[in-house]
Amino acid sequence: MSAFPPIDDAVLQNNPDFANIYKKLTHVILNPDGSTKDDPAARERAAVRDELHRHRLIAAKHHLITRTIATTIPTDPSPASRPTRLRPQHQQASQPPQQQQQQQPGLPEPLIDLLLLLPPLLDPDSPPLPQDSLELLFSHPPLSNIESLLPALSPLIASALRSSALSLARIAHPSTNPSYLHRHISALPQTLSALRADLAAAQSALIADRLRALTALTALLHASTQALAHLVRVLEAKHGVVARSLELRATEVSLQAQRHDADAALAAAAVRRDVYNPEAIVALKNYAAHLRDARIRAEERIRGLKAELGEYGVGVHGGEGKEKMMKEMSRVYREMGRQMEDVKGDLDRLHLS
Repeated sequence: MSAFPPIDDAVLQNNPDFANIYKKLTHVILNPDGSTKDDPAARERAAVRDELHRHRLIAAKHHLITRTIATTIPTDPSPASRPTRLRPQHQQASQPPQQQQQQQPGLPEPLIDLLLLLPPLLDPDSPPLPQDSLELLFSHPPLSNIESLLPALSPLIASALRSSALSLARIAHPSTNPSYLHRHISALPQTLSALRADLAAAQSALIADRLRALTALTALLHASTQALAHLVRVLEAKHGVVARSLELRATEVSLQAQRHDADAALAAAAVRRDVYNPEAIVALKNYAAHLRDARIRAEERIRGLKAELGEYGVGVHGGEGKEKMMKEMSRVYREMGRQMEDVKGDLDRLHLS
């Protein structure tokens, strides 16, 4: 992974002097991690790094062996897997043979005890034991017999390490046939280095792609801004003057309408003052009172006439005979009136003759 900050290609293209300086710094003067290449103490630091690498390798081996011993068998074995010599004889006799056969561990008892005792002693994070406790442990089995148990312990550790290596090979080469995974165990360090290099290259490529995407996005936003500016200018050139002219004309018409409305209101008020002067208002009030009196008198006259007609059976229940007689009398009266007019006409003709 490079320690230099990523720089956009457009910046380097637009600034050739800076591009030359940047190239000289990254390829001639400085290392990818940011350190200088022309350093008098580089050899001493290289020796320190090699020594550190050697100690890291020793610590890694120690950690692998400790972890392998700790995971070879369960750290908290069940009561059924504990040695049968710790139980009373009558309990062993009372158990069926099949159960006793199932409780017999697959490993020797001293080897199991050794596997249980070694992880805490080899763990660098665990607190150290006192010297007398260590002497007591190493003076009694199984630690006192560790040299005789090493031939049996080594195959277990080797088998566990091989299983872990096969698991790593399966992860690194998922498409390989499981029967050929053992061929990749020796190449696991190179595979890990290649994967780390690929990861660093992928991260660098991702950063470069992000920079290119950012540059493209910036260019797109700039082009969009320019397009919007051109569109605004075109709209202003095409519709700006006309729209402002129409707006001004509409404002003028609105003001004229408001002025005419105010003039009409003033004229109406003046007409009302001229037409409805105080004398005219008093006369209209008197005329209204006279009309109310005439209406009252007309209503009284109508009620009187209805009462008179009721005496003749008009508009009264049960007076149909009187009404019929009155209609007949009115018909006869009209005929007599026509006859009288005819007689008067004849007399006038006689006088003229």
